[in-house]
Amino acid sequence: MKRVLTPARFAAHSLRLRFLLAILLWVALGIGGIWYSATRVFTRHIEAQYHDELYGHVRELAGLVNISKDSHLSLSRPLSDPRYLEPMSGYYWQVSVHRGDRIHSASMVRGEIDEDIAHSPEIFHSIDNGPTGKTIAYGFTGFTPDGRVVHYVIAVDKRYLDQAIASFTRELTLWLTALATALLITGYAVVLFGLRPLNRLATAIGQLREGTSARLEGAYPSEIAPLVEDLNAYIAGNEAVIERARVEAGNLAHGLRTPLAVITDEAERLARQPESARAARALLDQAHEMVQQIDFRLARTRSAAGARASLRVSHLPEAVLPILSAMRKLHPDCAFELSAPVPVRMAIDPVDLSELVSNLLDNAGKWARRRVVLTIAEGPRIRVEDDGPGMSEEQIARACEIGSRFDADMPGSGLGLAIARDIAEAYGLRLRLSSPPGGGLIADLV
Repeated sequence: MKRVLTPARFAAHSLRLRFLLAILLWVALGIGGIWYSATRVFTRHIEAQYHDELYGHVRELAGLVNISKDSHLSLSRPLSDPRYLEPMSGYYWQVSVHRGDRIHSASMVRGEIDEDIAHSPEIFHSIDNGPTGKTIAYGFTGFTPDGRVVHYVIAVDKRYLDQAIASFTRELTLWLTALATALLITGYAVVLFGLRPLNRLATAIGQLREGTSARLEGAYPSEIAPLVEDLNAYIAGNEAVIERARVEAGNLAHGLRTPLAVITDEAERLARQPESARAARALLDQAHEMVQQIDFRLARTRSAAGARASLRVSHLPEAVLPILSAMRKLHPDCAFELSAPVPVRMAIDPVDLSELVSNLLDNAGKWARRRVVLTIAEGPRIRVEDDGPGMSEEQIARACEIGSRFDADMPGSGLGLAIARDIAEAYGLRLRLSSPPGGGLIADLV
């Protein structure tokens, strides 16, 4: 059976999948780039802010420290940031004289800051251990009136900077994930909307194959409309060519039958004369062979043309009811029964189906004793079963050969099963013959 074309959602090579993969890649690169650049910019910005703040605090600290003549240290007032007053707040300062006095912030209730951080009159910073973990420390050195080195150090726990960066990163990741999801959903909707005309085109082609429509119907975008118009023009032209081919095949067969009839009549007249009887029999045999070939080739040409068109559908059992009525008149001594539990549709030209089924029924009617059963089932599947004598395996193997006849007294040309087989094969079907042990012949069309 021919496959009905249906639009595939996300097949391996579908446009939908390609577009969605492109959108996914673009969103991933875009959102990933935004996330990376935003986190880097924020990190640099907040680090610069921390460093500027600590730079100002260490300069402020140096301005507030009083150094007596005997190198005693005191603070004229607390620093402007109150966090240096909260115990173990993570904000610390320390001023120490080399091998002398040392003062520190009220927040540093335990531990100390390494004074070697301040090792130059220029302000330097580094990451070092502090009272409550890793700290960002700023420091520089000065001198007492008696020439000893004074170390000014400001330190802030690094965890505050890390927490600020991590919090920003989490929030940014959440928002960008939501944005990426929205973009993907929007992209998916755009792809579905943009490819909807192709869905309609695929559905229209499927209807064309099923035979429910004779042309591609509907309005399509300007990018697809020329293709649809060309396909409709091709379909119309193809049907016209096929119809002309069928007519010409019929005309050719008719044109050949007339002179063949004349030759046959003349040969039969000559056969009655003893001196020309042998030659006349040869002419009659050859004329009979030519009639067989004409009938077979004509049927094959019609079925092949119909199969190439493949735009029509046969509805069963409606299509076979006239055939059964004709067979009951042709074989009045045989009962023709129909079993069709459910309606079935077959992608085969109704004319070809009628010829195929009529050949099978006619063959069964010739050999049946009392009854022939035509069964139509889903699949679709057609079975013709008779209660005749049946066939041997050798006869079944030769049954579909051109001119094959197993009883010379039985009327017929020996073409019925050969024509039925060729029509079936033209539509991708298989004609299978079998003879059950109890007798009779079963012809299955699958």
